[in-house]
Amino acid sequence: MEKWECTACGYIYDPEIGDPGNGIPAGTPFEELPDDWTCPQCGVGKEFFQKMD
Repeated sequence: MEKWECTACGYIYDPEIGDPGNGIPAGTPFEELPDDWTCPQCGVGKEFFQKMD
């Protein structure tokens, strides 16, 4: 699974970990995150994330 980086703060969303603090279980691909999910570190929306190479 691909990791995604927040371009605002550098937070890395790792699908193998998910975002348990916000109810996102491990194994959740970035594409399946809710539309209203925000970066747990700085609060920006999904549109500020880019796929990592």
